[in-house]
Amino acid sequence: MKGISRIDSGSTHGFFVRGYRNQKTYSKLYSDRKCGGKGKALTLAKEYRDELHEELEAMPKVPRQRRIVASDSRNTTGELGVSRSTKTGPNGTKHECYSVSWHPTPGVQKCTSFSIKKYGEKKAFKMAVAHRRKMMREIHGENFYRKH
Repeated sequence: MKGISRIDSGSTHGFFVRGYRNQKTYSKLYSDRKCGGKGKALTLAKEYRDELHEELEAMPKVPRQRRIVASDSRNTTGELGVSRSTKTGPNGTKHECYSVSWHPTPGVQKCTSFSIKKYGEKKAFKMAVAHRRKMMREIHGENFYRKH
């Protein structure tokens, strides 16, 4: 029953219908008591769900804007998308590195890392930052770091 949830909590008993379009939620509760029983509430909920689905499908879909995050309080390196981490190899050895992550397209995440043992602390960090900035310029354009 896509779009319909059963609620049995405290004094609330009924079917909750929910639909989404253009970052807005449309919802309605069909109470067992107000509808004359559980069966009637379900029937009305299904009818409303089908009507709502038709209405939402008829609405033009507004393209979502990609959200660009310029800072995050949880970041400890000072560069968004770059973090110092420890990786464990297949044989159990631990390697310190700077990890870099980015999203080339919505829903897709890529990552790589730069070894501190191989490059040293400062060089590994600089390489990680340079790589992250290169990826962000490829995704958002050459002027990305001039705006933020």
